[in-house]
Amino acid sequence: MKGKIPQELINRINELSKKKKSVGLTKAELVEQKSLREDYLAAFRSTFRSNVEMLQVFNKEGKEVTPEKVKEIQRKKGLRDD
Repeated sequence: MKGKIPQELINRINELSKKKKSVGLTKAELVEQKSLREDYLAAFRSTFRSNVEMLQVFNKEGKEVTPEKVKEIQRKKGLRDD
């Protein structure tokens, strides 16, 4: 799963969480909950990584101090022309 986290996914995770606290979950629901959480984390990590890779860091003097590793990723994605 890539990109934005679908609201339906979040809603279902929350539903299962509330049910687990109130009456408990069936084995199938526990499996579903685990799978949904894995999907959520994969989407979160992908989005977070993309955001970090888009960053440019500047010091107080206005000089760019973006780590070289990030600059290389940006160059490979065509986001930098230096």
